[in-house]
Amino acid sequence: MDAALSRFRDDSELTALNRLAGSCRVALVSWRLRSMLAIVHRAGRLTDGRFDATVLDALERIGEHGAQLGADAGGAPPAADGSIMLVAKDTPRASLVHIPDLPMDSGGIGKGLALRWASAAAMACLPEGAGLLLDAGGDVVSAGRAPTDGWGIGVEDPIAISGETAEPLAVYALATGGVSTSSVAVRNWTTPDGRHVHHLVDPVTREPARTGLIAVTVAGPDPAWNEVWSKALFLGGSESIGEEARRRGLAAWWVDERGRLGMTPEARVRSAWIAEERVG
Repeated sequence: MDAALSRFRDDSELTALNRLAGSCRVALVSWRLRSMLAIVHRAGRLTDGRFDATVLDALERIGEHGAQLGADAGGAPPAADGSIMLVAKDTPRASLVHIPDLPMDSGGIGKGLALRWASAAAMACLPEGAGLLLDAGGDVVSAGRAPTDGWGIGVEDPIAISGETAEPLAVYALATGGVSTSSVAVRNWTTPDGRHVHHLVDPVTREPARTGLIAVTVAGPDPAWNEVWSKALFLGGSESIGEEARRRGLAAWWVDERGRLGMTPEARVRSAWIAEERVG
């Protein structure tokens, strides 16, 4: 997954594609990269543009640097038919795609797809009746047979000072599917000009989003789409998150800038424990 979709690796397939952005050509890519491009485009449509993978330029500008994409960074030569070969012709399930107009950030969607595919691959190797829980930097997915009461997944308190020893805000009993979180508590930094920024960029302003929220957690059947909806709800803001999450039938928990916990009825029903004193 890293070799295919990382924007931080100089030798990744995505980096090679990003170096060709705006060239109005087609490229032969792996099924993994093709799948990422497809879900990114669909997510953009379903979220009215809030999920936008073309914010890479904004991330670079505020200091989250990836692989070099400039003209002197190199790139794959064109094939005889004019296409660009980013993978070998005999790569299984490779296909041609239109090269995007702008460089793409795989971001959370890459992590979600990694969990989707890794859990499927692991289950194929395990005996019948087995189960597993995979954790990828805070995003988790369950597959196969879960414990009787499910896996107890804590919803992290984004304003806690003590980090890993802090009490969660809620505990979700996960049986199948996964849980993803979009939060400004991690991946935040100070720019050279003194601004405090984070990685959740508003595609309209091209700046770190200020939405009245500091964290959104979504539990659902697919880890990639959990990533989509946690980010889209975060960018939608504190005023609209409750109504939209309920309308979409999502199990969602969120924390606003005052540290108050909110959740949908679906999330409350599935919570084995809630810090009721924080609900607001």
